[in-house]
Amino acid sequence: MIRIRHTDESPHEASEINVTPFIDVMLVLLVIFMVTAPLTTVNVPVDLPSSTEKPAPRPDDPVFLTVKADHGLALGEDDISTDALPAALETATKGNKDERIFLRADKTVDYGTLMGVMDKLRTAGYLKVALVNLQGQEEGQEAGMVTPGAAPPAAPAAEGAP
Repeated sequence: MIRIRHTDESPHEASEINVTPFIDVMLVLLVIFMVTAPLTTVNVPVDLPSSTEKPAPRPDDPVFLTVKADHGLALGEDDISTDALPAALETATKGNKDERIFLRADKTVDYGTLMGVMDKLRTAGYLKVALVNLQGQEEGQEAGMVTPGAAPPAAPAAEGAP
């Protein structure tokens, strides 16, 4: 018997790309990255040491903005409200937005309140802010050892735009 071959019966070569191994590799990489991504952040509590660097020289007429323990603000020696802060800064700096503002805060003031004041400084146009700390005083010492009326030795600890 003679058999006639039709072209439909011949085995065909696959001309399409098989993407299944590619998808498998991509899923394995996705799982690896999902597992390792949380491990790349550092959540280690650290007690940072204090700086032994000499304080920066104090300007002739510094502008001190103080955040008091009751979250009130004082510009120099005068108490001010949050709404009056931009106008008071304009007067104190004589309109010079490039003047550095020395920001002091009571150690009981929370971080959120301090950042809120720094945001108000930024919206008022004052981008040069220096944080002030006490120099030459140990962490365990009481701040009450400073004589009343005398200004404690203050120096900028860090500076930068908020």
